[in-house]
Amino acid sequence: MPNFAKEQIDILIKLQEIEIENDIIKLKINDVSIKIDALDNELKTFKETIDEEESRIKDWQQKYRSYEADAKINLAKAQKSQEKLKSVKTNKEYQSSLKEIEELKALNSKLEDDMLECLERMDMAEADIAKKKEEYLILTDKVKNEKDNIIQESEQGRKKISQLETTWNTISEKLDPGLIKQFNVVKKIVNGTALAAVIDTVCQGCNMNIPPQMYNELQRFESLKFCPHCQRIIYWEKS
Repeated sequence: MPNFAKEQIDILIKLQEIEIENDIIKLKINDVSIKIDALDNELKTFKETIDEEESRIKDWQQKYRSYEADAKINLAKAQKSQEKLKSVKTNKEYQSSLKEIEELKALNSKLEDDMLECLERMDMAEADIAKKKEEYLILTDKVKNEKDNIIQESEQGRKKISQLETTWNTISEKLDPGLIKQFNVVKKIVNGTALAAVIDTVCQGCNMNIPPQMYNELQRFESLKFCPHCQRIIYWEKS
């Protein structure tokens, strides 16, 4: 009887180890979509920075065209005023036309400076975009490789789960039907692992001391024992 009890406990320990490993793999598989979403978001965020930079270039191009149009209008006005000088009859009209020409020249000088600034900013932005696009291609390859690895690990995990389930079913056949039922009931009660080792009278499931008499009986593997505190199935383990 003692040997049989120990054999049954050993089977339960093995089943629990399989279930723990199974749960760990399932958690990793459940994290796959989160990891892939994180990689996709990293790529999306990087792409958005490029799009924002390209949008700024369009803004500078629009400003440049606006400055250029104003400069052409001012130039036409200046030429008209220049022609007007030939037909003025009074000094006052002459001075007024000269002043208008100078003001238009000053406006165009400022517009030319603004246009140069637009060109410089566009050149800088285009150089930055070219660099970012190279980095984006590198990041795209990196993300693809990481996603492929994650998916491959997930597939391997599913295969491992299938193997573990087969092993669990094979091993559980050696277990007393009543014991497997108790094992499952305790799992639901404690909402976790059903078995806990007892080391130096301390239950490793709840960290509470079990009675000395129970501890002595536990070492003899005479019958199934339950922790009086957490209700887990307990077994003796050397310290």
